[in-house]
Amino acid sequence: MEYLHSLFDTKLDCKTAITVGKFDGVHRGHHLLAADIISKKQEGYASCMITFTNSPRQVINDDNSPSLITNKERVYMLEQGGLDYLIECPFDERLMNTEANDFIKFLCDNLNMKYMVSGSDFTFGKYGAGNAALLKKLSKELGFEYKEIQKIRINDRDISSTYIREELKEGHIDIVNEMLGYDYFVWGEVVHGAHLGTKIGIPTINIMPSSLKLVPKFGVYVTTIDFDGRIYHGVTNVGTKPSVSDKNIVGIETHILDYNGDLYGQYVRVTFEAFLRPEMKFGSVEELKNQMAKDKIVAKEYFNNH
Repeated sequence: MEYLHSLFDTKLDCKTAITVGKFDGVHRGHHLLAADIISKKQEGYASCMITFTNSPRQVINDDNSPSLITNKERVYMLEQGGLDYLIECPFDERLMNTEANDFIKFLCDNLNMKYMVSGSDFTFGKYGAGNAALLKKLSKELGFEYKEIQKIRINDRDISSTYIREELKEGHIDIVNEMLGYDYFVWGEVVHGAHLGTKIGIPTINIMPSSLKLVPKFGVYVTTIDFDGRIYHGVTNVGTKPSVSDKNIVGIETHILDYNGDLYGQYVRVTFEAFLRPEMKFGSVEELKNQMAKDKIVAKEYFNNH
């Protein structure tokens, strides 16, 4: 995959199949769009996805809330799927103020777009004036093929990044994972904590999530941990650890079942499988230790049954 960082300075000579969007989370609807343009390879098209380094909602609505996926995570996921070109550009004033017709004409002239696919709710151009109806019209005028894909629905709602964020904040990780088409994860470097887990016989690893990444509802989850090319089972607490700290710093603390190695400085991926319970404040370290022991038992039962 060729990874490009500018839209307006890019020129491609090969004929391309293109899709455009923020692709926050790269959920099941996004998978359909990516798979569609990649499938055009058999017809001689290069697949090209155009996305943004920042969220349009930041520019349009001054909304700086975290995203479901960081830019690095998105690049990693997309390059696994066989995409030819990923153009990741800033959603800035120039792009926001480009007229809808001019934007599509640019894609045809500079990126040699011969095929475009979008979701049925896709909007683009200044004031979001462009939509599927305009794309159908422009495809005939500018000589490219256009395909509209309908939204996937679950629980009588369209799958969307907004819907996924809502469910993640409620701790409904099973619904989140169903909508994503993969299990939600956080990637980070293992850092030193207070070493309380080691002292009480239940050692843990700590990672500090990126401020750009939305973490699940505070609580305890059954997780898998991926590092060194292997996957381990674990129990993870997301939150501020109120029983042992008053600093109110959000962290992700994981006990890896049947593992005692030193992972400090390594990068690990913690993947969320199921919600166990809300984060709690215990009256003593002994109470916390007893609950952690119970959480381990439940987690082992979960993995035995899945």
